[in-house]
Amino acid sequence: MTDPIQELFAHNRAWSAQMERDRPGFFTSLVKQQTPKFMWIGCSDSRVPANQITGLEPGEVFVHRNVANVVVHSDLNALSTIQFAVDLLKVEHIMVVGHYGCAGVKAAMKGTRVGLADNWIRHIQDVRDRHHVMLESLPEAVRDDALCELNVAEQVVNVAVSTVMVDAWSRGQKVTIHGWAFGVHDGLLQDLGISVDGARPLDGIYKAAVQRIRAKWSAPAAATPQPRAQAVLQDK
Repeated sequence: MTDPIQELFAHNRAWSAQMERDRPGFFTSLVKQQTPKFMWIGCSDSRVPANQITGLEPGEVFVHRNVANVVVHSDLNALSTIQFAVDLLKVEHIMVVGHYGCAGVKAAMKGTRVGLADNWIRHIQDVRDRHHVMLESLPEAVRDDALCELNVAEQVVNVAVSTVMVDAWSRGQKVTIHGWAFGVHDGLLQDLGISVDGARPLDGIYKAAVQRIRAKWSAPAAATPQPRAQAVLQDK
């Protein structure tokens, strides 16, 4: 029986050799510097790989992932990663990306117990509870998707009010935070229309985003959404 771990090393060697054949000097140039314009804060779900989804090369996107793309002010891992991206790498765009069908969001919506992760999912349940009136007014079939988008909006706010971003904007650094959602069912990104660059009041941006989410999922066709592709990387 083939050892699955050894298979991974075999695939790695084959990939490395193929890259060098197709693009001679690729790894030599890659090792010299890391200068990404983008940071991706996403879910750990194995179906949501940042580079493949966006078509970016290694070295072009700085990535932080955890269960359900949550940013908590006490999470030094997330905050340190954001500070490294903003202060040292000088990224210009931070994308907070949720995805439809997220198991963490589903567990939060239904109050499912999963173990130690319940403490982490509690943050998403806080979002659920904050918007319970809206969520309960929606068709049951779309509530998970609506909570996915509400969670993205919440985490965009959490990134925006972090000391890292407050300090960056106060010194005039150009960084914009975006809220997106990814459809595992069709491979498309959706721009949720919540972008923060430090120039406009955050409260108004957040409230407008929540209203858009409410309107979207209250629509008669909300149970069978047809996400449209967004030119979200046109300035790449």
